[in-house]
Order: sequence, then C-alpha cells, then structure tokens
Amino acid sequence: MASSSFLAVFRIVLLVLFFNGMVPMHAASQDDIVSTICKKTRNSSFCFNVLKSAGTTDLKGLATFTLNLAHDKVAQTRALALSLASKATDPKLKERYATCAEQYDDAADDIEDGKNDLGEGDYNGVNIKASAAMTEAGDCLDSFTQPPKDPSALSGNGKTVEDICSIILVIANLLLRRA
Repeated sequence: MASSSFLAVFRIVLLVLFFNGMVPMHAASQDDIVSTICKKTRNSSFCFNVLKSAGTTDLKGLATFTLNLAHDKVAQTRALALSLASKATDPKLKERYATCAEQYDDAADDIEDGKNDLGEGDYNGVNIKASAAMTEAGDCLDSFTQPPKDPSALSGNGKTVEDICSIILVIANLLLRRA
C-alpha cells in the first residue's frame, strides 16, 4: 500500500513539473539544434556537414568544437600564406601573402581569445572574437580582388574560415540568449 501511495505522489509531482515546463516534453534532437543554427549561417550546407560530425547537441560543446575547428583551419591557412610568401616571385603576390599570414596570425589570436571567453562564460566575447577572426580572413580575401590573381588554395581556405566563424557567431548568440 505504501508503495502505491508513493507512486501516486510521484506521478503528481511529475505532472506538476511537466506542466510548469520543468521537465521537457522531449529533448531537442541533434537535427533540431543543427537546423536552428545552420539556417542562420552564411553557408547552411557547410554548417550541416560540420555540425553533424560534432557528436554533441550541447551549445557549449558545439562552440568548443567549432572554435577548435576554426583554430586548426586558421593555423593551416597561415602556414599556407607563409609558404606562398616565401615562394612567390611576383612582388605584389609576395606582399599580399605576407600580409595574409599576419592577418591569419591575428585571427589565430582571436580564436584563442574566443576559447578563453567561452571557458569564462563570456559569450559576447566569443562573438566579438569570432567576428574579428572572420574579418581578418575577409581582409585577406579582399586583397586578391585586383590582379594578379591568387592561383593557390588560400582563397578557398579563407572562405572556409569565414564559414566556420559564421557558425560560431550563431552559436555564441544562442548561448547569449540562454545565459
């Protein structure tokens, strides 16, 4: 008899919590979270591919994942720009590549700062740092709008950095709303 009374009370408590919104009807699926984020980014198909591989639906986990991804791509792109600068024979390209290497060095610092901001719960800081890294990548890309044309993979890498930063911006904004 005591166990049936306990069960009845437990059910009532669960119903009260449920109707007060304290127990969610269902946890958000990975597809729901990814869709919410990706539809707000500059390249949604890229975003879907990236976030599907994250293995988490937790916003902080997704922020960590994308910040690490951005860090790796920025480092790779910086190394490419340095290599291109050392090998370029055209003085204009040589200068542009060297400038891009500096910009990606700054972008790497921005991403590192963004990681620190995330750890401190400063989601506005994450947003600001991702935006700064995105600007650095965009400035490098913009330097190649005039001839001579960049024949390397640098532009593609820069667009990827911008796309990853776009994802980080959306996640940071969602974290800000939930804070």
